[in-house]
Amino acid sequence: MTPEEILSVPAKVLSQSDREFYFDNGYLLVESVVPMEQVEQMRAVTEEWVERSRQISKSDAIFDLEPGHGPDTPRLRRLSSPVEHDERYWAYARESIIPDIVSDLVGPDVKFHHSKLNFKWANGGEEVKWHQDIQYWPHTNYSPLTVGTYLHDVGEEQGPLGVIPGSHQEELFDEYNDKDQWVGCISDRDLERVRLNDATYLMGPAGSITIHNCRLIHGSMPNDSDLGRPLLLNVYSAADAFTYTANPLPSRFEGRIVRGRAARFAVHDPRPCQVPPDWSGGYTSLFALQQEEQWDSDQLDTVASQHAEIRS
Repeated sequence: MTPEEILSVPAKVLSQSDREFYFDNGYLLVESVVPMEQVEQMRAVTEEWVERSRQISKSDAIFDLEPGHGPDTPRLRRLSSPVEHDERYWAYARESIIPDIVSDLVGPDVKFHHSKLNFKWANGGEEVKWHQDIQYWPHTNYSPLTVGTYLHDVGEEQGPLGVIPGSHQEELFDEYNDKDQWVGCISDRDLERVRLNDATYLMGPAGSITIHNCRLIHGSMPNDSDLGRPLLLNVYSAADAFTYTANPLPSRFEGRIVRGRAARFAVHDPRPCQVPPDWSGGYTSLFALQQEEQWDSDQLDTVASQHAEIRS
C-alpha cells in the first residue's frame, strides 16, 4: 500500500499526525505507550537471560558478548532472536499493542520478520555505527520497520537511538568496505554525504517505543553512563513484502502474520536494494561486523549449527 492508501484507513492507535510524521521523516517516538505491567514482564525475562549468559564464555548465535564479559561481570551486546528462545518474547511481539501500531504504518496486514535485544551495557556499551537496515535483509518493498521498546528510562548519556530525519527518502548506501567485505555500516567517505548535523536522538521513559523505517540512517553512541540501555527490537513488514535472502537472525516465526491476512501477491518497489552475503550458513552479529572482529572457527561452526537447527 502507498502512504496515501495507508493513511486512508482509520488508525488503531496512532494519531493521523503521528502517521504523517513517520512517512515524512522515517521514524517515530511514542512515549509511554506500553503498559508498565508488560514492561516489567520483559525486564524480568531479560534478567533471566542475562543470568544464563554468565555460563557463556564466547559469543554464539544466541549471546553476543562484549569484551570483558564473564560469570561475575556479564556484559551482553545482544540477545539474538529472543522470540526463538523464550515464548514470553514471542507473546509480546504478537499480542501486545506493538503490531497494532505497526498496522497504522504499513497497512492492516502485518508480517513478523525477526527480533533482537540490544543491551548497550553501562560504562562502555559499544556504539552502533551509522547504517541502514534493509541491506542486511532485502525485501521486495521498503515497508519493513523496526520497533524498539525501552525497558528502562533512556536519557542522552545512555547512547539513545540516533536517526537522520528524512534519510529514508534519500540514497541507499553501500555497506561493503573497499576490500569487498561486508561491514554493515556506511563508510567514513560516504558519511560526508549524510546530514549528520541533523541527527536526532530519541529519548524517553520506560515503555516508550522507537520506530524507524528500514531505509532510515540510524546509529547510536557508546553508553558511558552507569545505567544500561536494553532495547527490545522487533521487525515487521507489510504482508506483501517478501524476502530475497536468508534471514541473518532466523526464527521459526519469520513470515508469521500477526495482524490481518497473508498476501496473495508480492509488491515490488522499483528502487534497487543491495544484497548482503549469504547468511544461510550462519551470522556473527552487527557489532562484530562493524568492529571487524574475527570469530574463531569453533564459534563459526557453533553459529552455523545453531542456525541450521532453527531453519530445519
